[in-house]
Amino acid sequence: MSYAPPLRDLTFALSDIAGTDALRPFHPAYDRDTEAAVLDAAGRFAADVLAPLNRSGDQEGARIENGQVFVAPGLKDAWRAFAAGGWNALAADPEYGGQGLPKVLQTAVFEMFNAANMAFSLCPMLTQGAYEAIAAHGSDAQKALYLPKLASGEWTGTMNLTEPQAGSDLAALRTRAEPQADGTFSLTGQKIFITWGDHDCTDNIVHLVLARLPDAPAGTKGVSLFVTTKRLVEADGRLGTANALKPGGIEHKLGIHASPTCTMLYDGARAERVGELNHGLAQMFTMMNAARLQVGAQGVAIAERAYQQALAYALERRQGRSVWTGDYPARLFDLPDIRRTLMLMKARIEAARGICLSTAVAADLARCTPDATARAAWRLREELLTPIAKAWSTDMGVEVTSLGLQVHGGMGFIEETGAAQHYRDARIAPIYEGTNAIQAIDLAGRKLALADGAAVPALLNDIAATTHALSDANDPRLHAIAARLDAAADATRHASGWLTGNAGQPDLFAGATAFAQLMGDTVGGWMLAKGALAARRNASSGDGDGYWRTKIALARLYGEIILARAPSLMGAVALGCDDLLAATPGALGAAG
Repeated sequence: MSYAPPLRDLTFALSDIAGTDALRPFHPAYDRDTEAAVLDAAGRFAADVLAPLNRSGDQEGARIENGQVFVAPGLKDAWRAFAAGGWNALAADPEYGGQGLPKVLQTAVFEMFNAANMAFSLCPMLTQGAYEAIAAHGSDAQKALYLPKLASGEWTGTMNLTEPQAGSDLAALRTRAEPQADGTFSLTGQKIFITWGDHDCTDNIVHLVLARLPDAPAGTKGVSLFVTTKRLVEADGRLGTANALKPGGIEHKLGIHASPTCTMLYDGARAERVGELNHGLAQMFTMMNAARLQVGAQGVAIAERAYQQALAYALERRQGRSVWTGDYPARLFDLPDIRRTLMLMKARIEAARGICLSTAVAADLARCTPDATARAAWRLREELLTPIAKAWSTDMGVEVTSLGLQVHGGMGFIEETGAAQHYRDARIAPIYEGTNAIQAIDLAGRKLALADGAAVPALLNDIAATTHALSDANDPRLHAIAARLDAAADATRHASGWLTGNAGQPDLFAGATAFAQLMGDTVGGWMLAKGALAARRNASSGDGDGYWRTKIALARLYGEIILARAPSLMGAVALGCDDLLAATPGALGAAG
């Protein structure tokens, strides 16, 4: 199944939903012509280079021989073409060889790359995260050495957190960093689940590693961040001998088979400290937050790929009689339930795309807006939206790829069609870069309290402005959208108030996942509502193919199916812990 870059939808989402015009005064080179040219070139690279390798990469996967990982055929050449095209440097600082374009454009571009080949795109995603962490916390010497190599794609980067006994609980880390006489450190320990931890695409790999000194405090307060490389780097910048680290194996996974997920073994590897000692977790969060937004965009991407394949299959496959036309056999597309399913898939994709791109715009404005008060407000919006973008968009990706398989019927369950791969690939996204339950706890337990609780009220005020605009329009279709969005916003207001009143209590943690779903549903509805307003304006100049009418129809469908359930989620948020505590392991069926 080929991939068609959704350039029209991306352009619409960037301008009319995410609001990229607000960035243009601060990025003179980022005009609409540049945006269109970048998206078009990225779309062609995604469709022509990456997409053809997606199926073969899934079937062949990576392999390890004599301590060296080799990627699936074609990926090494694809990486070279990717680096030569400057795609890794899109949002990097021009001082280090980057193009200095906004994060939101990078996010849109990488949606297409992930849709074309999610396993491949994990490599640049982690490389960009390593770039951001070193840019934020590294010394001048570290920036000068690593950032140009990472931006160019000459070297790639990884994130080393997880250990066999320390998954989400990073306080249990055991990897040791021993100080050396020359000011460096010797790393010893084992890290697991390291995405693109080893490969043969580049001559060197930059590893960011969390470890603790022998005399470090217990728990996360004793964790520090270190940078080490696959091959040592000489004083003149040339590559030296192999460092004392290696891949101990690669995992056999449900999906993303072409992405080498490694166990990394450190046996006295030479490393440098990044930033202050014992502040490693906070420093690594720079990388993790960047990755969380990109993982949210992965959810959008894999859902888009599955949707495109389901739509093509529904237009080709004929079964049953159409209740609209009477045709027999009818296209699946002409069966009401199938068309409703396809429209719901697309509505949820566009809602999540709007969330991710809006999060990226907030991040861009938080960096470049000259007014300090405005910067703080945009930073607050970015912090609020990031866990929503990650959790809601990746849950959506799993649900939409499952629906795509359902549209195929029995053929979807057969690997030959490729629909099953999208479902398998999508399933990792709610797990890595902080599980979605962790995102929910972060949202309910920390983000609600930021800036004295100002984040959600500010968001709801912006949503209210959209509902007022919908209500003021002389269009009953928009009035219906406004009513559903207003009710969802009201449920969100009450839910956030309840959680704030139970801050730090077990009941808050019990209701966090339901609250994250409620927030995602509501913010997604807001994105589609903004799109419906823009579609109504744009339709005045013509709507020959029904594009603008469909945008309004998608917002209405989402309102009646997704937003309509928002008030009921309030009950799930406030359910509390009593019933959870009543359930013992034995009562739930545990043996012994």
